[in-house]
Amino acid sequence: MKKVYTANNLMEAQIVLDLLEHAYIPAKLFNQHAQGVMGEIPFTHAYPEVWVIRDDDYTRGKSVVTSYEKTPTANGVICCPSCGEENPLNFQLCWKCGSGLESAQSNTPNN
Repeated sequence: MKKVYTANNLMEAQIVLDLLEHAYIPAKLFNQHAQGVMGEIPFTHAYPEVWVIRDDDYTRGKSVVTSYEKTPTANGVICCPSCGEENPLNFQLCWKCGSGLESAQSNTPNN
């Protein structure tokens, strides 16, 4: 096994783990429960880590991670055309009613 990513938080580690799984790269998440021992061990030892199981997948895994890190973050909100609820700009489905936001996103001007 080889480490491909050290995350700042558990949510970020889970996103990378999901991206690797979608690329058919088996991976494991370590330190998911280590946040509770912060202060008792060095904080750098408590960060969530993503490791690929097969060493042969390391290069492809790093490529997935690099692509994730280069993805621009979208700030702002978009209103659902069905229920009017505000959603983060990068959502594809409304968190409240589940309707697609694609039509509303195509009407949003680029910044």
